[in-house]
Parts: sequence; structure tokens; C-alpha cells
Amino acid sequence: MKKSSIELKQYAPTWTQSLTVVVFTVATVFVGNLSAEDKNSGIESTNFCQGTAGQAFTSCKSAARSDYQVALGKCINITDPAARTLCERQAAADLADGLDTCQGGLEVRQASCQKLGPDRYDPPIDPTNFTTTIDNPYFPLVPGTTFTYLTPNGAIKDVFAVTHDTRAIDGVTCVQVHDSVYTDGVLTEDTLDFFAQDTEGNVWYFGENTAEFEEGLLATIEGSFLSGVNNDKPGIIMRAHPAPGDFYRQEFSLGNAEDYAETLNLNSRVVVPYGRFNNCLKSQETTPLEPDALEDKYYAPGVGNVLTVDLVTGERDELVSITTE
Repeated sequence: MKKSSIELKQYAPTWTQSLTVVVFTVATVFVGNLSAEDKNSGIESTNFCQGTAGQAFTSCKSAARSDYQVALGKCINITDPAARTLCERQAAADLADGLDTCQGGLEVRQASCQKLGPDRYDPPIDPTNFTTTIDNPYFPLVPGTTFTYLTPNGAIKDVFAVTHDTRAIDGVTCVQVHDSVYTDGVLTEDTLDFFAQDTEGNVWYFGENTAEFEEGLLATIEGSFLSGVNNDKPGIIMRAHPAPGDFYRQEFSLGNAEDYAETLNLNSRVVVPYGRFNNCLKSQETTPLEPDALEDKYYAPGVGNVLTVDLVTGERDELVSITTE
């Protein structure tokens, strides 16, 4: 039966008051739990790097558990008992894998903090200190130049094309590079990368728009970020005066794009289809987003990246050609 306006007016304050009590109670419990989580994550510590690692760990676990709940919700709607059980088991296995990745990511970040130090990562960006002339000998980017890489079996081709286009990111005019990856002749990754060089000669990475494809359809744009958006920040791809032991962030989009690089030596020898190179810079890259991943990259003076080796799979991406317009 429809209530009269008087009844509604009398009922509304009681309903509102009850809702307020419930919301306040839930919020109090949530904030209390969040504060405890924050404290465990080290947010109150003066070691801001470790505090960041702790917050990322908490977020990662929450995301894994959220994905698990969604997966169970889908399993509930499977009529066949056997198929439903398989679905639930897969959800549990995915949760375990996800939490394992979170733990591995925490360990990578914590180890990186030992090398980076406790400070906040907040590099000052003054647009007047940057140029689109990128002539760092280990990472030269001349517009109109295309680097092509192949795996030895020819299955994967990476085309890294330095365009004549630029884009302003975080106030800095950046060179735009079009990086396309083909697997068995089919486009599987398509990325626009943005670089600029500072007055000291360091080459900075200001972001990327990336897309991965499966069977010709867009699968994900994870990893995309732009400096200055959502508090994401640029990193250094190549230092002006690299030295063994250098360790630095190449990008900073927490939980989305986090690569670290460490310079191992400056005297490596490399043989690839494009040629033989001496005195190459060898660096090793890691990321907390894929804790088990480990890559060595080699940069020849005056050329740039000539070889990438996946230390887990043994796969090699070798420079096969350089063309200029």
C-alpha cells in the first residue's frame, strides 16, 4: 500500500538515521583495517621506497582476491557440476598464482630499494632542460631510422621505427617511436614510445601507448602510461655517462609499468646478423610485475640496442638491419 506523505516524512528520518549509523560503522571498520594495513606496509616509515613497495603489495593482493571472487561468481552460473568444480579449482589455482606473483613483486621492489635508497621517486622535470635531439651514443634516435630485430628462428620480428612526429608529455616535447612486434607474420604488439634527452645527455622515457593482440583482436592495453597523468613519472632509458653498478628506474607507473635497469659492464662483445660489436654496454632489466622475468640488453656505441637476451627462455632478439629515409 502506498504511504501517505505524512507517513513518508515520519519514516524518512528514522531510515536515514539508521543508514547513517550503518555507513559510519562500516567506514570506521574499513578505515581501522586500512590504517593497520598501511602501518604494516611501511607507509609511516621514512623509507619511502620500501613504503611504496608495501602499498603496491597490498594492492596486488587485493586485486588477486577480487579477481578470485569474480571468477567464483562466474563458476556459480555453470549448471554442470563437474564443469563448475573445474571452474572453482581453476579460480583457486589462479588466486594462488596471483598471490605468488604479488610476493615475488614485493621481493623485487624491496631488493631494488636497497640499491635505489629510501627517498621518494620524484624527479624534477623542467621542460627547458630537454631536447628532441637524442644523440646519446648508446641510444641514438635519429628520425627516419628503423631498427629491425629477429629471433634466430625468424618467428618474432620487432620493428623499432623512429618517426618524425613529436608529442608534448608532461610539458616536454618528446620523440615518438613506433614499435611493432610480429609473431609468425601477425601483429601481436603495437606501441608508441616517447623519449627526450636532457641537457646532460640522459635519455628519458616519458611513456607509452601500447596494445597487445591475440588472433587479430585487441587483448590488453596494460602497461600504457604517460608521465604527469595519474601521478605516473618518467624514467631513464640510458644515462649520459653509464658506469658498472648504475641502477635506475626506467619508468614509474606503480602496478602497471615498472622496469629497472642495472649497468653490468661496458666491454661486452656481441655478434648478431647486422655485425660484430666491441665495447658494448650490457645492462640487466627486471620488473616486479613479472618477478621471474630477467633480460640482458646490449648497446653498441654509435648504434644503440643490438641484442636482447631473455635469460629465462634463452630467446634472442638480434639486430638484423638499420634503414634510414
